[in-house]
Amino acid sequence: MSGPGQLGLFAAPPTRTVWTVRDLVSTVRTAIERQYADVYVEGEISNFKPASSGHLYFTLKDGDAQLRIVMFRTQARLLRFKPADGMQIIARGRVTVYEARGELQFSAEYLEPKGAGALQVAFEQLKAKLAEEGLFDASRKKPMPPLPQRIGVVTSPQGAAIHDMLNILKRRHESVHVYIYPAQVQGEAAASEVASGVRFFNSPAAEKSMGAKVDVIIVARGGGSAEDLWAFNNEGLARTIATSEIPIISAVGHETDFTIADFVADLRAPTPSAAAELVIESKIQLNERVNGLYIRLGRAVRYRILTARSHFAELAKHAAFTRIRDLFNRRQQRLDELAFKLASAQKHNISELRSRIAVAESRLRAHDLRRVLAALRREGDAANARLATTMRQQLAQRRARIDQASARLVALSPLNILERGYALVFDAVGNVVKDASLLSAGDTVSARLARGTFTATVKANK
Repeated sequence: MSGPGQLGLFAAPPTRTVWTVRDLVSTVRTAIERQYADVYVEGEISNFKPASSGHLYFTLKDGDAQLRIVMFRTQARLLRFKPADGMQIIARGRVTVYEARGELQFSAEYLEPKGAGALQVAFEQLKAKLAEEGLFDASRKKPMPPLPQRIGVVTSPQGAAIHDMLNILKRRHESVHVYIYPAQVQGEAAASEVASGVRFFNSPAAEKSMGAKVDVIIVARGGGSAEDLWAFNNEGLARTIATSEIPIISAVGHETDFTIADFVADLRAPTPSAAAELVIESKIQLNERVNGLYIRLGRAVRYRILTARSHFAELAKHAAFTRIRDLFNRRQQRLDELAFKLASAQKHNISELRSRIAVAESRLRAHDLRRVLAALRREGDAANARLATTMRQQLAQRRARIDQASARLVALSPLNILERGYALVFDAVGNVVKDASLLSAGDTVSARLARGTFTATVKANK
């Protein structure tokens, strides 16, 4: 009879494996990460929390399901837009387990908005932010100089845009000075290099090296895709342009391309070539304006000369010169009369005081009143001194008034014009000579000077 062992009824007891929590979670995390190493997941952002470390934390919802998302700083800084609650996105990354809490989470490496592209969302977000701060307001735009002598250009020196601009500027006005600040206009370093160019032209160092600051700055780049032009949608560059003390023209891309730099600049040009056309007038237009101003100036000068001559002739007809001399003489005569009167009055007063002192001395001679007499004498001397001082002050005041009146009359005299060395030349029949070509050798002319006249014979004219 066979035993139980022979029938195979006895089995080895199962082996029991006891895991630590850490090992189990770590093993599950490794298995999940291998299985879901590169996946895409779609949903709505909620509980978005950016950390001071630069990491991003949020939850991705879809119906009743949710998934915690973490995006570390290295990947977050490459985002073209700013995630926000309620935004529908597609995330690419790997599924993992956060061991500290034993929670399933998704480590995102790339995010993109659903529908609109990431670049467009980032563009609209920055545009709305800067518009709310007033950086696009027309009131802060600086006017363009009418005829700039120095133009600063921030662009790539190897691009076709700078060559087109230089050709146009040379054709329209060759005397303009163009200073080029070389900068990348595409790539991650482009925004900072363009901003450095704007800051350089505004700096004292530029003024020192060039002799003066530029009158206008052109930020230029040729056409390209949205990614190629993205450097000009940089917030730091936009704020640098806004704080520039020098007017800035944005000439980026083609006519249909718009960047943040276009909105914040003082003037947008559709293309770099158009910026060169806008920034300076052509020589023909400038010459036409100068000729027009020259004609207007000539007319104004001729009118002023004719008016002055007419006024001078009117004064000469009314014998203004003789009346002014007579007025000077009468004023001088009046001054002499006042001086004589003051001197006579002073002598009379002194004589009268001396007579009174003599009478007093004769009356008091019989009495020994020397002290009284001395006091009277001192009083008389003091009165005499006061009288003399008063007379001198009155005489000085009257002379000052007469001198002021004489100075005003001299200032208003038409003779002052002749006193400065001018003369009026008349031909043989008494007409004023305006053009030397109207005279011939042997003609007789007369000239009126500040003092007197003379007659001369023309030997030659030039």
